[in-house]
This record gives sequence, structure tokens and C-alpha cells, in this order.
Amino acid sequence: MAVTLVLRSRSPNEGEETGVTFDQPRVVIGRGDGCDFRLPDPSVSHRHASVRQRGTELVVVDEGSTNGTFLGTTRLHVHTPTVLRHGSMVRLGKVWLEVRIEASLPTAQPMLVTKDLALAMVARVLGDEEEGLTPRLVVVDGPDAGKEVSLADADRAIVIGRGRDVDFPIDVSDASRRHARVVRRGESALLRDLGSRNGTQIGDELAPVDSDTVLRPGDSFEIGPDVFVFEFPAVEALRQIEAAEDELLKPDEAIEKPPKSSVELTPPPSIDVESANGPSSAESLPTPNPVPVRPRNLRRRVAKRGPGWGKTDVLIVVLALAVLAISAIGLFWLFRT
Repeated sequence: MAVTLVLRSRSPNEGEETGVTFDQPRVVIGRGDGCDFRLPDPSVSHRHASVRQRGTELVVVDEGSTNGTFLGTTRLHVHTPTVLRHGSMVRLGKVWLEVRIEASLPTAQPMLVTKDLALAMVARVLGDEEEGLTPRLVVVDGPDAGKEVSLADADRAIVIGRGRDVDFPIDVSDASRRHARVVRRGESALLRDLGSRNGTQIGDELAPVDSDTVLRPGDSFEIGPDVFVFEFPAVEALRQIEAAEDELLKPDEAIEKPPKSSVELTPPPSIDVESANGPSSAESLPTPNPVPVRPRNLRRRVAKRGPGWGKTDVLIVVLALAVLAISAIGLFWLFRT
């Protein structure tokens, strides 16, 4: 059963909904690195809650969080499963999630997607590009020192070279027109040489042409005299948030509920829709009229079946006697001979 968790507060892109679809028995939600759905907010515990399959239902379980897990405005008991409906609004600390239970394909590489989502949330909360928290490739030495290109779009290939049609043109005579390619995946980047004439230097070795080399934040490589560094300040900020203690919310602290989803929620026919503001929309469906039961007719039919033999009973007895008679005649002739 696929479940989509949609971030409804602190979204990295205003006006857009960000969700991840899972198709697994349990989805762990929290601030920690090992969680399936990561929420980098100090009010969210490292292992806050989980969504689990229970037969044909999906339930949410608070895993002993500091600030509790809420279904709508109701705080859930710790380690007590509570049934989720399509459209249920769940709050973990200060963060609201919407649960969608619908037929949809699971997200490819959900761990990478959730890591990107967490990093985007950190960048937005702490100041986004104004603070330089987005990932980028920077030339720190050489003729192109000071040049940089953003790697904010995950999975987008950035081609570096001397040609004019590349994403990151450099002024290096020894570089090929399409020299190397960098693609960000999560908090890392993948570097591949595109068959350049003089190669791409990583430390004391050349980058392979037929495979990718993983770059961590702070790693560097060289194309001729140009020295490139992969920078991702939000990664360090995310690590600090993950390592911090839980932020204790005040009991009377009001957490603003997000507005109603702008996306039309169409649940499967057998699943009710739980509105964020009240009862299920299934309550508005007309109730079919029950078929009336007629006990008087039933009593009359039972009364006709009184004591005595019917035609069927007599026929069965006659057939049984005929079989016995034939058997007796057969035995008589057998002993006579």
C-alpha cells in the first residue's frame, strides 16, 4: 500500500507541495540521519514517529517524541497505533504533514529525495542563497578563480569545458570543449571525465572516464590550472541541527495549521477522506435504503412445514425399499445355486 507524505509547512518552495511516496511496511519520520522521511526542525525528535501497515490499514505511531505527535488537534498516546485516512493532517513538533493513501508509484531513491528535501528546508529557513547555503561548484585558483555555478537542482548535469555551449565555460587552453560533468546527488556530487584530452585530476590520479567519482563537500579537482571545490554549507548546518537537543515547545504554544490543500484529493472508493477541518467527506454520501424484512411471511412459510410426510419423503422411502428387495432376491438366487 503506497503512502505519500506531503510537507505542508516549512516547504522549500512557497506555493508548491513537496511529497515523497513510499511503498514499504514502515516509514520512520524524524530529524535523525537514519530516518526515511527527514524533518530538520529542532522541535522534531531524532526518531519522532512512524507510519506502519497494519493489515489493510495504515497507522501512525508516536515513537516517544519530546513534543508529541498530533492527528489534527489530538495528541496521540505514545506507542499507540492510530488509524490514518486519506488526507489526514499529522503534526510532529512544529511541522505539519499531509498523508495521502492512493494508488501511485513509489518515489525512486527516496533516501536521496528526502535528503535533498531536508537540505532545501535548511537553506530556506536559514536564509537560502543570501547566506550562501545552496550547493555550488567554485573555482578557487587558476585563470577562472572566483567563478562558480549553482548545483541547487539535484540530478542536473553541469558540463564544464572550453566550449560556448557548456554550463560552466572556463578559460583554460588545455581543457577540452566538453571536458567534465558534475551531477549533484543528495549531499554529494558525482564527477565524470567526458573523455577529455588532458584528463581531470583528483589528487594524484586522473578521474575515470567510464565511471563516476563521488565528491563530498570540501573535495576538489583540477582541470589544467583551474582548481574546483564542491561547497555545500547547508550540509554542515543540517548536521548541527541533527546533533542538537530537542527544542521543548511550551504547552500553550500555538502552532499554525496550514491552509487546505490546493490539490484535489481523490481517495480510492473504499477509503474515507478525513478533512482537516472536521468529519470525513464520506458522511455526505447518501445512505442506501435498507430492504424491509417481512417476518409475517416467514412465519407462514414455517407454519406450512408441520409434522407429516411430503411427496419427496415418500419417494425416497419407496426407492430404498426397492433397493432392499432387489438385494434380497439376488442373495436368494446366489445361495440356491
